[in-house]
Amino acid sequence: MSVNVFSYADSQDVANSVAKYIINVQDKVLSSNSSSTFKIAISGGSLGKVLKKGLIDNTTNFDKIQWEKWEVFFSDERLVPLHDEDSNYGLFYEMVLKNLELKNVKLGSVHTINENLLKKDGSTDSQIANEYAKILPPSIDLILLGCGPDGHTCSLFPNHPLLTERSKLIANISNSPKPPPRRITFTFPVLEAAHNIAFVAEGAGKAPILQKIFSKEKSGLPCELVNQLNVSVNWFVNDEAINGVSVNASKY
Repeated sequence: MSVNVFSYADSQDVANSVAKYIINVQDKVLSSNSSSTFKIAISGGSLGKVLKKGLIDNTTNFDKIQWEKWEVFFSDERLVPLHDEDSNYGLFYEMVLKNLELKNVKLGSVHTINENLLKKDGSTDSQIANEYAKILPPSIDLILLGCGPDGHTCSLFPNHPLLTERSKLIANISNSPKPPPRRITFTFPVLEAAHNIAFVAEGAGKAPILQKIFSKEKSGLPCELVNQLNVSVNWFVNDEAINGVSVNASKY
């Protein structure tokens, strides 16, 4: 599959293009006879703010979202209480769910980790991962990802053994190079089964790693490995993030 890069000078334009893309995928999925829900997975980082700007604050886009038919998953999650400041669900709640509540709009379903299983010693982390794997559909319609400054995505880090994990759909990690150390994450079999994948990356600080990811020389970085999947992959970036990067960027 080819990889597309869509770049804009303004951050709001990035958010609006991401929103337009999400709406197009949503409409395509829900117009098919085979699906009654739109299955979307999101990550943490700045993605929550992008969704708020593109889907909540933009009223035109907001009205096009069939919120009641959304089924939300998390591509990775930190093993902390759901409303902890490090929780990806917590960020999604603050940026999206709370605003939907203010508008009296109900989102279809949100699949979180089982908070009741959290133990300080990490003894149940693998059980949390196994439980989350059981609720995953055979394929996810759209997975939204971020790109870390080291090239990681989900909680799949460079040179980590989980990059080659094939037997588990959801794996727990206890030694994340980025705090907090305990997490669960999608593995590559889940990414490979997705219908669509989109990255959102902004800021001049992302340019050095994007240069490696899009280089002709293979780096083995997790984001680069995603680009190589037989899946539709789109990158939504601002101009600063691809300054000096050898890519042909266009508008979505």
